[in-house]
Amino acid sequence: MSGIGLPVALVCVIGFLTIPRKWALLPVLVAALYVPASQELEIGALHFTVLRLLVIAGVVRVISSGESMAGGLNYGDFLAVIWAVWAVFSSIFHREGVWLTRFGEIYTALGLYYLFRVYLRSPEDFERLFKLLCLLFLPLAAAMLLEKLTFKNYFGPLFGRSGNPYLRHGNVRAFGPFVHPITAGTVGAVCLPMALYVWRLDRKLALAGLVGTGLVVFSSRSSGPILTTLSIFGGLALWRIRRQLRLVRWGVVILLVLINFVMQDPIYYLIARIDLAGGSTGWYRANLIRAAIEHLGDWWLVGTDVTSNWAGANVINGTTDVDITNYYIRMGVNGGLPLMLLFIARLVAGFAGVGKTLSQNQNAPREQQFLIWIMGSILLGHVVTFFSVAYFDPAAVLFLELNLAAIGSAAACWNASPEEAPVPIQGEVAVEA
Repeated sequence: MSGIGLPVALVCVIGFLTIPRKWALLPVLVAALYVPASQELEIGALHFTVLRLLVIAGVVRVISSGESMAGGLNYGDFLAVIWAVWAVFSSIFHREGVWLTRFGEIYTALGLYYLFRVYLRSPEDFERLFKLLCLLFLPLAAAMLLEKLTFKNYFGPLFGRSGNPYLRHGNVRAFGPFVHPITAGTVGAVCLPMALYVWRLDRKLALAGLVGTGLVVFSSRSSGPILTTLSIFGGLALWRIRRQLRLVRWGVVILLVLINFVMQDPIYYLIARIDLAGGSTGWYRANLIRAAIEHLGDWWLVGTDVTSNWAGANVINGTTDVDITNYYIRMGVNGGLPLMLLFIARLVAGFAGVGKTLSQNQNAPREQQFLIWIMGSILLGHVVTFFSVAYFDPAAVLFLELNLAAIGSAAACWNASPEEAPVPIQGEVAVEA
């Protein structure tokens, strides 16, 4: 670690171990939104980012305090564990040293998922989390907007690294403390509806959150985050017709089938026609899907280390790998079809959890129903984003695991027996039916 990395890491870890339970997630959010992933504590071959250190601190805190996950283990938790086990197991069939890298990635993802399951136990916990994000995004957005206007990344000098914003076709793409502008914008996009939920609870705070998340998306100047935002708002718009969602799903399927018949290229080449920010590489992303299908025999069982023979794909300099800009395909390359299908199963279980919770709690306060709908809409945003972005940034992974864990915890809170059920959030509903 360099610059202020080590002091910030110490403050976050000590804070996580000592602050009251209701604020326990604050250090995790600060680390995700403000500390670059390049800040690592190296112990031999092991690399501990601040988030990884917080996972250790969190497990210590949970064990020492006797805290537990809301509702105990559920189907989503089971899938997360099986997905993690296969991800690490399949890595032993890859080149030497991959298993250690893979273990670190899975340790981070599964550890964060576990902590969010533990510390999101009631509607008040969700409300507090959303309010914290509204506050944290505003200074982050100001720094990224300044980066875009001045063409200087201000997080670099703070943490002992250099680096200017990305520049594509004359457009400045800010990335702040994140790994890339796309993941920076994606994080802003998936947090934007959380600020929307706060609107009827605290309008000033919600406005700060909406401005902050919106400016992060804007400053990243990337098509992916814009599409993520549109997908999420599309999901939110279905709230009014949520009881007719089955018809909507079948309508979308039929529409896609009809479009496929009239297109000369496969349906996934629709990605090639999307360019919302200028300079998009949609054609490459569509061609990557084609290449993965054509080379299915190379990776279907446990993945592959060599994708440089995928025609039309960009080979990363000095490697045998192409730039995998699709999270589903990345799962397949890492662990074959089993890992890809387990990952998809986790997403399906998330949507199923939203539907089951709503159907079993139709008489619950409307703001609680809308809260779980927001989590489902955010998950839709992730699902759409995965076709064009592989989450190589720990911050993006954190908000995916937050989303999936929150759905599992909400299901446990909403479905609790009367004597176990948390006190409902007081206040007006965000969107009337």
